[in-house]
Amino acid sequence: MGKQKLCLGMIIGTIAGGLLSLLDRDARNYTKEKLADAKYESSYYVKHPSAAVKRTKNKFDRLNTQLSASTNNAINALEQVENTLDQFTDDRGTKRLGQ
Repeated sequence: MGKQKLCLGMIIGTIAGGLLSLLDRDARNYTKEKLADAKYESSYYVKHPSAAVKRTKNKFDRLNTQLSASTNNAINALEQVENTLDQFTDDRGTKRLGQ
């Protein structure tokens, strides 16, 4: 019950905030432009579905490449931390001082 009230309150707040922001002329113009762009893009992809598939595939390929590079960077950083910690501890896990 509480979860439903929270979600309903968030939805009502979002709608109210959106409508209030449209009182500003610049916001209305920006919204009109973005809706026109969305209409054009969606009608283009309805007429050319293969272009939508190709674009989506390219975006996923780029995302995959970036994710792989980030993962490799994180692994390298963890290995460097591990090597640094190994320099200051011996096999029993105690600190080595002055060595």
